[in-house]
Amino acid sequence: MVQRISLAHGEGGELTHQLIQHVFLKSFGDSEQVQLDSAIVQCPTQTIAVSTDSYVVKPIFFPGGNIGKLAITGTVNDLAVCGAIPHVITAAFIIEEGFEIPKLKKVVESMAAEAKNAGVTIIAGDTKVVEKGSVDGLFINTTGIGWIQEKHRLKPEAIQEGDSVIISGTIGDHGIAILSARQEHGLLTDVESDCATLNHLIQELVEEIEGIRIMRDPTRGGLATTLVELCEDFHFIVELDEVSIPIRNDVQGACDILGFDPLYLANEGKVVLIIDPTNQHKALEIMRKNVFGQNASIIGHITSSNVDTGKLLLKTPMGTTRRLHRLTGMLLPRIC
Repeated sequence: MVQRISLAHGEGGELTHQLIQHVFLKSFGDSEQVQLDSAIVQCPTQTIAVSTDSYVVKPIFFPGGNIGKLAITGTVNDLAVCGAIPHVITAAFIIEEGFEIPKLKKVVESMAAEAKNAGVTIIAGDTKVVEKGSVDGLFINTTGIGWIQEKHRLKPEAIQEGDSVIISGTIGDHGIAILSARQEHGLLTDVESDCATLNHLIQELVEEIEGIRIMRDPTRGGLATTLVELCEDFHFIVELDEVSIPIRNDVQGACDILGFDPLYLANEGKVVLIIDPTNQHKALEIMRKNVFGQNASIIGHITSSNVDTGKLLLKTPMGTTRRLHRLTGMLLPRIC
């Protein structure tokens, strides 16, 4: 088999057939579904969650993962934070002419492995090849479908004063891992991306705990941008305690050197949730028993709800309070 992608791989002929058989079906599984132009899925409920996303991360391979693993974790987590049980995923690949097939196999195998970890099935896909220089190696688009159980539907309308804000672990790991992998600014760290599927952890939370108002995965724009959007969309005020926000020392050190704020760095394996304070300690207990929630922390509270203008405040170690806004400008492009 040819070891680099050529334009002929995208023409629908013998090379396309070989690519599908030896790269995609070999990893994703050869089932009756993928032999059809569309996958046929039985829906056990009338309520489904659907998410679509595209992945253009640079570099394609980074400490703790690669674009394939990221595509699965990102899609699974987008479904899970809606309270859905992720079930199936489709994947489309836009590949640059000349891309090495062994690298493509590595990406696809990591997708298959992460999908297996998450308990989801990759059921359909598409491959396009474009001329050299048209794409930076490889782009991936995914669509995920999950089932929502009515008893586990989240209720952001119930958010009220006193509710707690919890983050599942340290922030900024993915952003610094990507920056280090790019070998920009002379930054050398041992930080790995937090890229991980969180659906099993999240499912345990929604099954065991009442009073989870809403969840989000703070990816691009980081924790601050995610919470600002929630505050403004649902009209409440959050005050974060800066001291309580978990940050790795080497991530904070890199931010200090480069002038970055870790609150705005991307994460790919964290969930932030707003919860009834009577259940906050039980939530922490569940999260800290999971490998992806060992550094979970209560980082703030709702101070006002049903306000005209929602906003995010940060209480500093000095006792002062400042307002946080959405990320402005471009901190780290091509982060996911």
